[in-house]
Amino acid sequence: MKSYNKILITLLVAATMTACKKSFLERPSTSQISATSYYNTTSDLRLVTASLYGGSPWWAWHNGALLQLGDVLSGNAYYAYNGDLVQLFTRTITAQNGVISSGWSGLYNVIAQCNTTINAIQQLASPTISATDKNAAIAEARFIRGVAYYQLAVYWGAVPIIEDNTKLIANPLLNRNIVSDVYKFVINDLTFATKNLPAADETGRVTTWSAQGMLAKVYLTVAGLGQSGGTRDQALLDSAQKYAGNVCKNSGLTLFPSYYNLFRAQNNDNSESLFALQWAAGVGYGNGNDWLTFSPSSSINPQNTGAWTALKPTWDFYQNYTWKDTVRRLATVFRNGDYYPELNAAGGGFTASGVSMKKHIIGNEKDNNAPTMDIWSSVEHNPILRLADVYLVYAEAILGNNASTTDADALLYFNKVRARAGVDPAPMLDADTIMRERRIELGFEGQYWLDLVRLSYYNPDKAVGIINNQKRMTFSYDPTKQLATPDTTTAPAVVPATISAFTMQIPASELTADPKLVQPPVPYY
Repeated sequence: MKSYNKILITLLVAATMTACKKSFLERPSTSQISATSYYNTTSDLRLVTASLYGGSPWWAWHNGALLQLGDVLSGNAYYAYNGDLVQLFTRTITAQNGVISSGWSGLYNVIAQCNTTINAIQQLASPTISATDKNAAIAEARFIRGVAYYQLAVYWGAVPIIEDNTKLIANPLLNRNIVSDVYKFVINDLTFATKNLPAADETGRVTTWSAQGMLAKVYLTVAGLGQSGGTRDQALLDSAQKYAGNVCKNSGLTLFPSYYNLFRAQNNDNSESLFALQWAAGVGYGNGNDWLTFSPSSSINPQNTGAWTALKPTWDFYQNYTWKDTVRRLATVFRNGDYYPELNAAGGGFTASGVSMKKHIIGNEKDNNAPTMDIWSSVEHNPILRLADVYLVYAEAILGNNASTTDADALLYFNKVRARAGVDPAPMLDADTIMRERRIELGFEGQYWLDLVRLSYYNPDKAVGIINNQKRMTFSYDPTKQLATPDTTTAPAVVPATISAFTMQIPASELTADPKLVQPPVPYY
């Protein structure tokens, strides 16, 4: 397929990203890396795997699809003036949709980078490097590859599994593989990572706790695959509970104390971050984190630029906040009259004049002590997996197939998340309580659609009912009256969903390049 061949050509060497500080982010340039000279020491391997954490390989997925699919498609957010995003919001998605294309090709970009790294280490690493160090480097790549394939499985279901991109030269036409085998591949990658990643590493790198947390989340998802009647496979729920519980109880990690400050760049890679993309400033378009383009005002953006259209929370999402949930709301959603002293601090702070996404809007270059920062290169290392997510996975795995639970461990870790937010502890848990908590805690992190798909596997009627009953409209807020009012005039009409809505179309460009993708999926194992 054309896109895979482009991946092969561009990723035969490790990708790079300009560093913003002395750390493992200080990557070599591609001209420094060669097949014969760059795998001689453990330090060489560490520099090569560093390229997997950010930069151009992640750009298309992160900037073109992660929030768009996770939050717009799921009904958390609305974005006007972009036909592709309006399609996601209204469920009128076509195979030409640019977000779908960016998501698919972006994840395969990441996978190709990982494949190249794994194969190069296996074939070229000096025999003087210990097996432990080689396996640790491979485990980093397999962890990240597992994360990418997990996203592909959740969004597209049956997809091609590729382990060696060089084979695409001889055989570029691929069948899709059955979804259960895609998940098996993910589990194999993450299991290898749990066994070969260290318990601790330098800031920003993944560890065995990262892998165990992600593996728990995958097991929780797969527990519902192929099930019916609202129940899940108990053995797989037990595996999710085992790995999540191990992270909760034995990692020594703790929630970052302040949810309000959790997403500020000054707190990148904090104690709660299990896997975050490592973005840097001044790297240019196509290489950095450009979520600042969703800002509501150029006055709080680097160089006073960008802020073309804000990402707006829906009424359905906003209604999940109780009056006590002020900390998470302030950190996630701008409302008229909200004051943020840390945004444009040198100019006296920022007072919001409308309703839009706050999370990830971290201020200008002065606020972040990053002179080369611009709208294409935010310095926020946004987490893909964090400890609060694992706490909630653990609670859900314990709940399992029960209607409710008062299990002490489930309540302990669930209520740690609520306590950090200043919300009263829950005395009992059920599926709806956990789903709502996840939606609020992980709002605007690209997670809600994953939760809905997980539900659709074993309770499709409930999942379809949730998205069909959403109040998919924007809202306004009057700070004088302290009153939020839904707007029933601006949002377009939404097409009712069926269970097929939970599987994305394969991009038209991919179907044209590889007609075998329309054929029934085949086993991989």
